[in-house]
Amino acid sequence: MQERKFVINAIIIAIGLIYVIRLFFLQVLDSSYKIEAEINAIEKVVDYPYRGLIYDRHGDLLVFNTPVFDITVVTKEFKLTDTLLFCQRFGISKEEFITKMKDIKNPIKNRGYSRNKPQTLFKQLSLEDFAHVQDYMNDYPGLYTQARTIRSYSYPSAANALGYIGEISPKALEKQKDGYYKQGDYIGISGIELFYENELRGRRGVKYIMKDVHGVQKGSYRGGAYDTISAPGENLTSTIDIKLQQYGELLLQNKIGSVVAIEPSTGEILSFISSPSYDPNFLTGRKFSENYVVLEKDPYKPLFNRPLMAMYPPGSIFKLAQAAIALEEGVITDHSRFPCDKSLVNCHDHPSPQDLRGAIQWSCNPYFYMVFKKMISQDKNPNKFKDTEANFDVWRSHMLTFGFGQKMLVDLPNTKSGNIPSNAYYDRVYGDLHWKFSTIYSLSIGQGEINVVPIQMANMAALIANKGWYITPHLIKSIGKDKHILEEYKNRHVTSVDPKHFQPVIDGMEQVVLAGTASWLKIKDIEICGKTGTAENPHGDDHSVYIAFAPKDNPKIAIAVYVENAGFGAMTAAPIAHLMIEKYLKDTITRPPLEKMVLDKNLLHKVKTKP
Repeated sequence: MQERKFVINAIIIAIGLIYVIRLFFLQVLDSSYKIEAEINAIEKVVDYPYRGLIYDRHGDLLVFNTPVFDITVVTKEFKLTDTLLFCQRFGISKEEFITKMKDIKNPIKNRGYSRNKPQTLFKQLSLEDFAHVQDYMNDYPGLYTQARTIRSYSYPSAANALGYIGEISPKALEKQKDGYYKQGDYIGISGIELFYENELRGRRGVKYIMKDVHGVQKGSYRGGAYDTISAPGENLTSTIDIKLQQYGELLLQNKIGSVVAIEPSTGEILSFISSPSYDPNFLTGRKFSENYVVLEKDPYKPLFNRPLMAMYPPGSIFKLAQAAIALEEGVITDHSRFPCDKSLVNCHDHPSPQDLRGAIQWSCNPYFYMVFKKMISQDKNPNKFKDTEANFDVWRSHMLTFGFGQKMLVDLPNTKSGNIPSNAYYDRVYGDLHWKFSTIYSLSIGQGEINVVPIQMANMAALIANKGWYITPHLIKSIGKDKHILEEYKNRHVTSVDPKHFQPVIDGMEQVVLAGTASWLKIKDIEICGKTGTAENPHGDDHSVYIAFAPKDNPKIAIAVYVENAGFGAMTAAPIAHLMIEKYLKDTITRPPLEKMVLDKNLLHKVKTKP
């Protein structure tokens, strides 16, 4: 019995000790319960970081931050005795205010609603607007201020490259992996703002503020022991030359199309123009949603990023790639001559026959018909259909190394790949071993099923300027204080064509400007190598196409211009390109009448738009 009594007492004492120790830990050592008890008197304020700035290649500020203020409401604390007076003070109608409060409290429209948490009542008040209502804030318990910043733009240019920011969507909230964003946060939606979101956004901080039962702030909680400091986003230096960008946009006004200019040696994009476009300041501030709807309904689609997303037949500029590949495959030499036989494919009048340089100079369609035929029909296999398919695969594999038929990994979202048709495609359309050269000869002059996007055209100009290699085009030159750049924009991509085969192509492009289809556009003291193109358009007037680079030796700029429904390449696209080349290399324009001709040309009436 004595032993049992000892055991029972020991158990009781042990249990008592456990309780005493636990109580000591909870009440003395652990402050979490005390914090939870105090939390109703603590306001959590998010300290939003400054978004990184964006500069042009010469250090001109393109994108900066402007302070704005959100007014939030905690519905549990919010009390109104005179609704009409409140609405007068805050510049809102009574009906609109009632609708706003209903939407805030609607758990379907506002998934993050809690009567104990701040909900946004008024968004993005400017400094001036906030000054008008600041004195009234203390009259309404439950109203709080949240400081934010919005983007502002120094120039009404480069909107399709820079992009814009907006409130994060519920879908994007669900997809995020790191849980960084909350409802009501702002995020890059398009352009550089989206692609470099992680670099630009910075790191948010949090401040805990003590307040009394009346909601009056009493200072930081526990001396700021639990506060975290926000860190600003990294600044970006873009590759854009803003003066060249503005000039190109001026030349392309009242026209639909695009211009992309690249520095061949680095892949840096000097100008990135989509026309028509819009002032990027249009998509900032309180009227963002209203203005976005206006742009979205515009029949000329200013939000459509043509340099990356518009897929066109390349027309005659494609002959340059055809020539280089034919030389690599040995089916022609640079001295091979073919007559301009218009019974094969139509062509304009010019001296005939021509060698390769002359064929490029005069853009001879029958010449490149024969070049493509020699590549596709080589009689290596007695079965002409199998011979066609085998040679076509070789041709296509060469084309892919030029960057065609695949997405160009430029540092912008939503890039299209264009199309270089495959064997499988023609098999689906015509049946296996049921197609040959005569079925696909239109590919020889950049028509048929071929589609490219303007960024690929500009890259081809840079590639030829470099005699067979390119660095992926990109819009950001350096990131942050250490000026680093993403690795993929440092590496050379080499084509399958030997560099020696590009020299005859370059010589032919030089002759285009000196004495060929663009001879009327030559500029004194600048050796420009160019190629005109006129792309057939089944929906209206033909498209005007031109690619070029300059100077011929040690080129500094490569450019592609595509203008919809503008006809011959030499009449619209080429003048724009030459004016931009002169502006970039000489910072002057020596032919004002040419500039005036381009500026006066309005082609919007030629474009069919959907109602």
